[in-house]
Amino acid sequence: MLIADTRSSRTLTALFLAFAMASVVGMALGFEHIGGYIPCALCLAQRPPYYIGAPLMLIAALISLAGGPSWAVRGLMAIGGLLMLYGLGLATYHSGVEWQWWPGPESCATSANAVTTDAGSLLGDLSSKRPPSCDEATFRVLGLSFAGWNVLVSAVLAAIAFKGALRKA
Repeated sequence: MLIADTRSSRTLTALFLAFAMASVVGMALGFEHIGGYIPCALCLAQRPPYYIGAPLMLIAALISLAGGPSWAVRGLMAIGGLLMLYGLGLATYHSGVEWQWWPGPESCATSANAVTTDAGSLLGDLSSKRPPSCDEATFRVLGLSFAGWNVLVSAVLAAIAFKGALRKA
């Protein structure tokens, strides 16, 4: 069922989603590059929905601002919602691996960012850096790991995106 709406509300929703998605992936990159947290294979797999979703939501906002067709804006928001559902599935799977509810993939023991590309320190890095395993949460806040928080954030962003997609104008 479509919900009555105005163009400004669609624009604000799309801008919020673009900002939120960019912020989430920006925080992940900040924890990695500033905080020194090396992501595991499943952590890295959770980023593409945000990499794709943030620019799509920005495009949706621009189309809405330009007075473009509401079906295009709603369609992009629906795609954003689907991306967040995909991310929700990945984050749920990763959280389950961390809680030992099910086994993770064999690729969980490796991470491309764990070893430097500098030939001079390559041997030293091989013996001193151990990539994180997907089944060990490196950090928890209020009992939730990064993957656990991503479950919540993905669910909220998916709900907002689908609500925006169901608005007619």
